[in-house]
Amino acid sequence: MAKSIKDTCIEFFKNEDTKREIKDIVKPLFNFIYNEIYIYLLLICIYHIFFFFIVLVNLYLLLKLLYKNNKYN
Repeated sequence: MAKSIKDTCIEFFKNEDTKREIKDIVKPLFNFIYNEIYIYLLLICIYHIFFFFIVLVNLYLLLKLLYKNNKYN
């Protein structure tokens, strides 16, 4: 009985030598991509931290304003 393409691929990738060779081939590609985009990732992280602090400051100012204008105080 003939094996399906799916079964053939599964058997191919179960082999440890194949896994190692694929990792060796793909690793330089991932390193190249990471080296090209890491500065943008860093900027995005800094932006999110800055944005978080801005939101906290806005919340603090809003609460301060609400308590100041409250009739019951």
